[in-house]
Amino acid sequence: MSAEKELSAAVAAAEREQFAADVRYYLLLEPRQLPSHYLYDDLGSALFEAICRLPWYGLTRGEMQLLHAHAREILSADISTIVELGSGSGEKLAALIAGGSGAGALDLHLIDISSSAIEEAALRLGTWPRVLLHAHQTTYEAGLEAFAASPRPHGRALVVFLGSNIGNFDPPGREAFLRLVRRAMRPGDRLLLGADLIKPPRELQLAYDDPLGITAAFNRNLLVRINRELEANFDLGAFAHRARWNAAASRVEMHLLSTRQQRIRIAGAAFEFSMRVGESIWTESSYKFRAEDVAAIVQQCGFRVGAQWVDREEGFALTCADAS
Repeated sequence: MSAEKELSAAVAAAEREQFAADVRYYLLLEPRQLPSHYLYDDLGSALFEAICRLPWYGLTRGEMQLLHAHAREILSADISTIVELGSGSGEKLAALIAGGSGAGALDLHLIDISSSAIEEAALRLGTWPRVLLHAHQTTYEAGLEAFAASPRPHGRALVVFLGSNIGNFDPPGREAFLRLVRRAMRPGDRLLLGADLIKPPRELQLAYDDPLGITAAFNRNLLVRINRELEANFDLGAFAHRARWNAAASRVEMHLLSTRQQRIRIAGAAFEFSMRVGESIWTESSYKFRAEDVAAIVQQCGFRVGAQWVDREEGFALTCADAS
């Protein structure tokens, strides 16, 4: 086996070991949980791309409209590097670059844990003239570390965090993450942050429990992944998808609800447990914001807000801020 293949096998083994450890730890908590970033394997990423096109999921439409409208203001001529956290298919970044036609040559750092997302984004963006592509199939934290350690061209960097992914962090985690982002940046670098705003509960319910059942499939796919990668025996038919609006915490919570008494074994994580009828596994939180609160959060974490744009129809805000 070549040194490259040995390294790849070692990385895969370490990732599987971490996955097993996390699954065991979080499923033994009360209430039972699973980290939301594990939703995004290759199939999960594809399902999420489909969710973004649903008529009930206005987040992506609002964000794209704002990117098209304000690309030139966001991508000023002195931006020479773009770092996208959670690049997905690269469609949003492509729209931003196309709209900011005054930009010169660009170094692009794409950071995503999904190999298929990285490949799709690289295909979409890698053939553009005057673009040098750096793909990082890894976590946000490791990707930011790699970016911070890499040589940079003259000019400022733009760190892009879209899709309201900031809403997947609880308040302490959100602040810690934004401070981590700030440490990877230089003074004068720019942050572009997308955040979904608070809407009527009925709209939020449809966005996270759509009539076509795609969000339910996205949620259940996490159990498919555990079955496949950790030799578990989750019965998909014994779990119902539930989305709940928690007004007090300002978040939508996604759960997988056990519809019967069952015993679950996860051989790859070396444990088993029982679930009662009606007991749930909490798989994701999606916090919603007021636009003014997003600006305040960003400022508390070492940034100076330069502009904020809001799509009132879809309830979405883009905040542009410079590193202090």
